[in-house]
Amino acid sequence: MTTLKLALDWRPNTNHTGFFVAQYFEFYEKEQIRLEIISAEEDNYKLTPAKKVELGEADFALCPTESLVSYRTKQNPFDAIALATIFQEDISAICTLRSSGISRPKQLDHKVYASYKARYEDRIVEQMVKNDGGKGLVKLSYPDKLGIWNTLLSGKADATWIFVNWEGVEAEGQQVDLNLFKMSDFGIPYGYSPVIMASEQRFNKHSELYHAFIRATKKGFQYAISNYENSAAILKRYISEDDKCIDLVKSQIMTSHCYGDPHSWGYIDERKMQTFLDWLYKQKLTDRKLKSKDLLTNTLLQN
Repeated sequence: MTTLKLALDWRPNTNHTGFFVAQYFEFYEKEQIRLEIISAEEDNYKLTPAKKVELGEADFALCPTESLVSYRTKQNPFDAIALATIFQEDISAICTLRSSGISRPKQLDHKVYASYKARYEDRIVEQMVKNDGGKGLVKLSYPDKLGIWNTLLSGKADATWIFVNWEGVEAEGQQVDLNLFKMSDFGIPYGYSPVIMASEQRFNKHSELYHAFIRATKKGFQYAISNYENSAAILKRYISEDDKCIDLVKSQIMTSHCYGDPHSWGYIDERKMQTFLDWLYKQKLTDRKLKSKDLLTNTLLQN
């Protein structure tokens, strides 16, 4: 039995369902894997999930496509590679409270955006504002990452980036109306988020073990696609007290279609990722032209 560590990008939530389902049904154990799941809550995001992989504190991390670019292009590059994606379509959005009167991105000029301080995040948001006819003059704030959502609810920020199937469901349950601005609606060909990231060198060295991990994970997500209530019940064991108010079944139902086809779960389209990489370069967010084929592999998705 080999122990592998997965660093989550947040507290346990619906996006992570497949991992917990695979644990519950012992899909990992059947592959001779003991999976340790590390919540971002454990160190309050002192280290990002991707950083934990770079430092060897985790074997896998959940992160957006931007993290792959960031690690590949930094001064001392790290060989980050995506092994699979959780979703086939973007389920995130920039959001504002409807009560704020901010109904379009261009109205975020001179407003406060609560940022996660990801490398390209602020520039992406500013570009969204410009694409909508604004000037991109957003006031950036950097609250405690795990408390960002509350800064919006409390009025300390005017906007932030959320997963619609999580914070969006929470807001609906609390009867808080939101305005949602999706990247694709404002000229930004966003990539995949989150992806399962690893070190390419370690992946090449342990390809059979990593294949077994993805195989078990895929079974977990395949189950979650259509078994809403059972999956929600399994996830409920792991979520934080702060998230107990969220309707997990509703969140599962909202999420299901975003996983894509059960048989092709995890597949990353090189062309889609390339379009995003080209956009980053065109916007001068990165000074290197990257090839998507160097940042991903779909080889582990084959049973």
